[in-house]
Amino acid sequence: MNNYTDITACIVLYNENINDLENTVNSFLNISYFTKHLFLVDNSPQQNLPLSLKNQPDITYIFNNENLGFAKAQNLVLDKIKNSKYHLVLNPDVTFKPNVIQHLIETLRNKTNIAVITPKIQFPNGKHQYNVRKYPTFFDLIIRKLNIFRSRIHEQEYRDQDLTKPFFPEAIHGCFMLFKTEDFVTLNGFDERYFLYMEDIDICKKIDLIGKKKLYYPKVKVSHVLKQGSSKNIKLFLYHLSSAFKYFVKW
Repeated sequence: MNNYTDITACIVLYNENINDLENTVNSFLNISYFTKHLFLVDNSPQQNLPLSLKNQPDITYIFNNENLGFAKAQNLVLDKIKNSKYHLVLNPDVTFKPNVIQHLIETLRNKTNIAVITPKIQFPNGKHQYNVRKYPTFFDLIIRKLNIFRSRIHEQEYRDQDLTKPFFPEAIHGCFMLFKTEDFVTLNGFDERYFLYMEDIDICKKIDLIGKKKLYYPKVKVSHVLKQGSSKNIKLFLYHLSSAFKYFVKW
């Protein structure tokens, strides 16, 4: 990686769909106007990534030979990104047009009170994903899992306000978080006590503690497959439950 990079990004992998991943990687590598570098941090049990993805000058591939969890894997690059201006935390199933990053950086650049920005998120079919949230109570997590009290769920997702306009939400989803690198480093990245889930809500709380804000900027959009693993897999559900317990004990 060069001595100075405009934007770095990190994608944590675990037995990913290669087609989805290739689309995500290409979305990032197709960014123009900025120097860039992508870190692929692989928690998979085996190295199954095609050489065409690993062996590129703008990509660093890190194979962990164990599943470190999302937060710890993301934090592996903390010492490697200090020479970048912006850092993107990115899921392996997100795609976007090259000008998205340009718009977000131009918006973020001169706003000293903002640590992280996120765009409008859509499903591949164009349906809106509610990626900004109010901080949850334990009750909110329960009713979301049971899919009851829909009015409360909608309130937590800011559906009662105009989501076509930028605003400062309490929390944003971790699939696409564009940080000012110095703020991400100051925060020491994600809290590694979370193996999976809740680390994005937690880091938004930490942003509050340093007196900065999070910006939802729907003038640009990205596409996110959104696997919702904890709703379908008991092991992932238990990870979610464990993370929720740690979150509410901490906050």
